[in-house]
Amino acid sequence: MDSKCRQCRREGEKLFLKGDKCFNKCTLVKRNYTPGQHGLSRKGKPSDYSVMLREKQKVKRMYGLREKQFEKYFEKASRSKGVTGEILLSILESRLDTVVYRMGFASSRNQARQLVSHGLFAVNGRKANIPSIILKPGDKVEALPEKKKKKYFENLLAVKPREEHSWVKVNRKNLSGEFIAPPIREQLDPSINEQLIVEFYSK
Repeated sequence: MDSKCRQCRREGEKLFLKGDKCFNKCTLVKRNYTPGQHGLSRKGKPSDYSVMLREKQKVKRMYGLREKQFEKYFEKASRSKGVTGEILLSILESRLDTVVYRMGFASSRNQARQLVSHGLFAVNGRKANIPSIILKPGDKVEALPEKKKKKYFENLLAVKPREEHSWVKVNRKNLSGEFIAPPIREQLDPSINEQLIVEFYSK
C-alpha cells in the first residue's frame, strides 16, 4: 500500500498528499482505521498528549516536512510577535512549494516540491530550486520559459483548477503568479487545530 495512504489512515482524515487521486480513489474510504495488524482493534480514549502529537504529525505530513524542519518553523513562530500557531501556518503557507501548489501549478504539495526541486520555476526572474524558500508579499513566481513547453504544463492548462485562492494572483496562460500575502487564519483548513501544536511544544 502507498505510504502516503497509510499516513492519511494514521491521522484518520484525508491529507490530500496524492492530489487528484485523493478525490477519485481514496484508500481511507475503504479502510477508515489505523494501519497495522491491530488497527481495527485499537480502542479507548486517547491521552491529551496523544491528541497533541497527532495534530502535530498531521500538519507536518500535510506540508511534507521533516521533524527538524517543522521544529525550526515552530521556533521561528514562537519568537515572533503575534499568535504563535497562526504565525506557524503563515510561515508554512509562504514556502515556495506551497505557493506553487496554491497557484494550481501542481496537484499536491509533494508534486509542487518535486517541480521546484527540478528547477522548473523562477522567483522574481531568478531560477529557484529550493522548495523551502520563504516568499514575501509581492514576490512573483513563473515557470521558466524553456520549461513552459513541457508536456506537463500543456496538460495542466487543459484542466480547470479545483480551487482558487485569494492570497495568490495567477496568470495560468502565462504560467505565472504573484504571492500577495500569507493567508489569514480564516482562509485556511478549519480542521487544523494549531493550538494543540503550540501545547505540544510547550510540554
